[in-house]
Amino acid sequence: MTCRLSSDCLNEILEYLEEDRTTLHSCLLVNRSWCRISVRILWREFCDYHGVIYEQRQASSILSTLIACLPNESKELLKKNKIFVSTPTSNPPLFNYAGFCRELSISRIEMLVSTVFEDKPSDNSFLLIVKNLFLPFREKRKIKKTILVVNEIIKMLAKQIFSLRKLVFRYLHHYNLDNSFPYFPDYFPGARNLSELQCSTHIPSNFFYQLSQICHNLQSILIYFYYDVPDELKELIYLQNNLKNLTLVIYNSNWTNIIPALISCSHTVTKFKLYGLINNIPLSFISSFTNLQESIFSFFDRVVVIDFTDLLYANFPKLQILKFPDSNPKPEHVTKFLENNGKNLKKFYISENNRILSLSVANFCPNLRSLFIIFSEIDILRTILISCLYLESITIWCGKSYHEYLSEKEVLETIANHSPNNFYELKIREFFDSDVLPEDLESFFISWNNRTPKKLLSLIIFDVNNNNYNRSCLENEENRKIMEKYENLGIVKFGTKSYYDEFVDQGSFFSL
Repeated sequence: MTCRLSSDCLNEILEYLEEDRTTLHSCLLVNRSWCRISVRILWREFCDYHGVIYEQRQASSILSTLIACLPNESKELLKKNKIFVSTPTSNPPLFNYAGFCRELSISRIEMLVSTVFEDKPSDNSFLLIVKNLFLPFREKRKIKKTILVVNEIIKMLAKQIFSLRKLVFRYLHHYNLDNSFPYFPDYFPGARNLSELQCSTHIPSNFFYQLSQICHNLQSILIYFYYDVPDELKELIYLQNNLKNLTLVIYNSNWTNIIPALISCSHTVTKFKLYGLINNIPLSFISSFTNLQESIFSFFDRVVVIDFTDLLYANFPKLQILKFPDSNPKPEHVTKFLENNGKNLKKFYISENNRILSLSVANFCPNLRSLFIIFSEIDILRTILISCLYLESITIWCGKSYHEYLSEKEVLETIANHSPNNFYELKIREFFDSDVLPEDLESFFISWNNRTPKKLLSLIIFDVNNNNYNRSCLENEENRKIMEKYENLGIVKFGTKSYYDEFVDQGSFFSL
């Protein structure tokens, strides 16, 4: 007798495949029930597609489905303007694909359409905007067609999406042209439950005005500051009742008049991230975020020294995560800040090599779980491992040929002999030739296996496959055999990550 899964059970199973789109596409072919659930999951975040730039074939497939879903008046408008996009079938679509959407990116829709009409992926830089000013007439006709198609698709999505979770409107690649982009109709029911907004200050102000009429419970806002801040954006922030995550990406100095609006939400904000492309950004307003649990300060220019003076004596009793992945404040300023706020800190990342600062971590951060800091002296690493009894993970830059970084061999010995009981994850970034020999690895894994209590060690090497300048420990075949041996014995789980993974891990400006 055939056993049939209930719809709820099947739905829960397929939800686990959200990241595996290849398998989800295969599920479309099983039967009608599997197809219905898989389609809903696949189209829920089709605008984002996990940050991947659309390929021509993929873009054409998605666009043709969207065109098929357009109302007749939109199809007639495209036909009148000699815009023809083949659809999968002449029959009405099997599903209301737009209704499945939960994340909408206006910029990604434009990128999708321009990929088809301009035969190349749209570029995200200002260079394309400048280039458009000098395009020949034929190319501008293509752009006008792109804008018209984008307009009709956005209008359809705005009318049919009944529960929107995330809305992204950062820029329009072709905004320099005189177009009548519709943004949203006056009635956009799907946006009433919006929880996440990503926007920029140079998009038209009526976009913010319309959102402010219906969205008062945003939990996450990310703002790119390019030009002056529209009053409508400030009003939108003033009206929020439960803003928890706030991210500011600052490209110019014309942003400070929004600070009073940000302070009005200070009692609810628990995560604050600041990314900057300019110097001398005032930070005093952050002291009003007394419920802050996580904060990241990242600047494009690594040479910039963040002026942390205004926050030296600020008190954040709930702060658990603090990261300076790129530019740093003065070490003495961070030391003073940790003295006031390090007690409850669980994650601390800073790309700084300073003995006094490193020792302050041992003195002021007893509850630390995860740490990234640059070591040049093995005794400081040993002190931190002994002092931070709850430490679980550490990231260390290694390179025996450079005096600022530790020897990998010494790091392994110190981790084996002095890491606390909860420790389970070691991340190593190899900047120069590795000094680890097979007998060193063998000794390390034996020592780790003899620890009490026993824990599976996660050993991650950054940039092993992409680095052409130094010799990784994995280039030694005997080293690889040792790792495979102890991985098979269940003592270590080995992995590699790229430069970009490291940027993402630390919350760097370069991961945006």
